[in-house]
Order: sequence, then C-alpha cells, then structure tokens
Amino acid sequence: MPRDPVSRDHLRDHLDQLLGAARFQDYCPNGLQVEGRAEVRSVVCGVTASQALIEAAVARGADALLVHHGWFWKSEDGRVTGYRKRRMAMLLAHDISLFAYHLPLDAHAELGNNAQLAKLLGWKIDGRFAEQEIGFLGRSSSRTAADLAAALGRALGRKPQLLGDAEKALRRIAWCSGGAQDYFEQAIATGADCFVSGEISEQNVHMARESGVPYIAAGHHATERYGVQAVGAELRDKLGLKVEYIDIDNPV
Repeated sequence: MPRDPVSRDHLRDHLDQLLGAARFQDYCPNGLQVEGRAEVRSVVCGVTASQALIEAAVARGADALLVHHGWFWKSEDGRVTGYRKRRMAMLLAHDISLFAYHLPLDAHAELGNNAQLAKLLGWKIDGRFAEQEIGFLGRSSSRTAADLAAALGRALGRKPQLLGDAEKALRRIAWCSGGAQDYFEQAIATGADCFVSGEISEQNVHMARESGVPYIAAGHHATERYGVQAVGAELRDKLGLKVEYIDIDNPV
C-alpha cells in the first residue's frame, strides 16, 4: 500500500526544528538547499551530496536527498559550472529536493555525528567543548590510546592513524567528528587524555608529541556516517517516510 506523502515544506520545518538549525553559525546554508517536488514519500540519506549519491537517489526514485555535506560553502566558487552544473542538473531534472545539515548534524545531543559515534563505541558523554559546543567529552572503556584506536578500527571498518603516546592511560577523552583538527588545543585544555577526530593536520602531529595527549584520526567520512542515519530513522518512525541510507565509499 502506498505511503501517505509528507509535504516538502513540512519536512523542511520538521528537520529544521529537530536539529535546531537556526541557532548555528555555519559555513553553508542549513536546511532545504535545492527545491524539488512538493510531496515526499521516499528519502535517500548519505554523507555528501556527490554525483554518485544523486545517481543512486535517481535510481531509487527518491523524492529527496538528506546529507551532512551539502553545497554552497562560503569558501568555494559560487558559479554553477562543470561538476556543480552536472550535479544540479540531475537533481532538477528529476525534481529531487536536497536537504543538508552541517554543524547541526554534528552537535545534536542524541542524533548527531558525535553522539552517534559515542553510541557506536559505547562511550559515556559527560561534557561539551569548542565552538558552538561541537566537541564532546566523556569516557571510554579502553585502557590506552592504542586500545581506543583498535576499537575505532573495528567499529568503523578502517585503520585509524594514532599519533603520540600509544600507551597513554585514558581517563577522559575528547572527540569531534570530521575535520575538527583545529579543536585539538581546546581538547587538551579540557584535560582530555586523548583526542579523536576524522582528519589530522601537520601541526597536530607535533602538538600530540609535545603535549603528551595522543591524537587519533579515524577518517572524516568514517566518523560522519551515523548522524544522518539516525535522523533518517527518525523520519521513518515519526513521519512514515521510506528512508534508505546509501554509503558512497570515501577513504579520507
């Protein structure tokens, strides 16, 4: 039996409110980025609004795409040419809406990337830090940084980079998914014994060695697969939408 549709605008309002989009200062617009058909029955979720994900959404007859990494970043060229034109043209040709939530999907206390990463690894959350409280603090059952890196590798299906003292005993950890290497110094200042993020930069290596606080880079994509899935499950349960998560492999 066909599912009852939800209006595109109701879906937008529901997501904006659920994720508290209005309270964030971000590097891109959060919410409905590209307007598609007025009614939504089927949603495809993914990490990034890439050509491959759009093609997968078209193949499944989706009415909307929900992603963490959308378009129209402040630092990029705003002209719709080349690959940007191809992506946009495919969405518009198939009347598919694009919904994207960046920092709101990192920070949400239950459905966000950091909260879901903690749930996956069994970490206990007991605090927040950094800009707009994006970073999380808590405790892990892992005894050392090496144990924590191994647990991340098993859970995420990829070997993380561990920089600094691998045998550092852990009492409290800090983490922030994706490209959060700029928060490392703030994590150290909280008294954390280890910092986990997706990416790492050159200067972070020296900071990890010199501060005594190890840094684990577990992968930008790998650490940000779970928030959008949790939000998708919420849409399925609360709005009755057909929702499918599609993972487009990314080694970074």
